[in-house]
Amino acid sequence: MASEELIDVVDEDDRVLGSTTRSQMRAQNLLHRSVFILCKSTRGAIYVHRRTLTKDVFPGLYDMFVGGVVGAGETYEAAALREIGEELGIVGPPLRRLFHHRYESERSRAHIEVFDVVWDGPIVLQANEIDWGAWVDLEALVANQASWTFVPDGAEAFARYREVTR
Repeated sequence: MASEELIDVVDEDDRVLGSTTRSQMRAQNLLHRSVFILCKSTRGAIYVHRRTLTKDVFPGLYDMFVGGVVGAGETYEAAALREIGEELGIVGPPLRRLFHHRYESERSRAHIEVFDVVWDGPIVLQANEIDWGAWVDLEALVANQASWTFVPDGAEAFARYREVTR
């Protein structure tokens, strides 16, 4: 059960303090580790998806990243490879680390490693996590940010991604 999986609790410097269950981390909004992966096609489109209504944080919102919580003892890289395989069915292409991002809100507190991957192969959505997904050109994604409700941590990281990759 996902709510009982163990995750590492970390301090402000991203040092592990101990571990707890995912449900406890969410209930107490404990600082933890997460990964975000931006999936891009060779023509530059970005895979955008809508989260299911059963997600434990930000249900039903749109996201331009796939990703999730890093498991206890798991590296950021291993978590990113696991998440992109689980959520989009992507296995094989190398991930590129882009930057570290610190997110803080009343719903989530995390150290986030942000990666990207280039992929033109098939996408196989994980039905219990993703309701809908499609390739969206960067210009259209930027233009639609006001009309689609994006997860706040992803929107913040995407703004930073655009600054870093200009």
